[in-house]
Amino acid sequence: MSQDIKLGTATIVSINVSERKTVRKKPVERAKVIAEFGIEGDAHAGDWHRQVSLLAFESIEKMRQMGLKVGPGDFAENITTRGINLLSLPLGTKLRAGNVLLEVTQHGKECHTRCAIYYQAGDCVMPKEGIFARVIEGGEIKVGDTIEVISGDA
Repeated sequence: MSQDIKLGTATIVSINVSERKTVRKKPVERAKVIAEFGIEGDAHAGDWHRQVSLLAFESIEKMRQMGLKVGPGDFAENITTRGINLLSLPLGTKLRAGNVLLEVTQHGKECHTRCAIYYQAGDCVMPKEGIFARVIEGGEIKVGDTIEVISGDA
């Protein structure tokens, strides 16, 4: 994690991938992000509206304060952010993460069953506090990259 992050700047704290769905994701330092697909090597990538998931580090901190031993990737999010209120972003909002352009497509999600993450972590904030996006412009992201909210067309 970069120590040069400016206070108040939205940043990528962690990038997380997994080869299977419903499991905790493993942190990586950088990732290739493919337009209209998602993060290379991640099980959630594909031709749909939830190509990339984002969860605030602040949400993970709330779970830690409840006594859970959790960290980035434990809720199966692809990008763990800091310094941005994800749920306040209207659908259609464009985000520039590093040199990648994302579009917010969904807030939260409905969990029909309690997945492995729920049983491993004891609770899950992703359905209530995570967001999903599609990849408009691909590129590479790395831990410490800034996240910028783009108003209107990028």
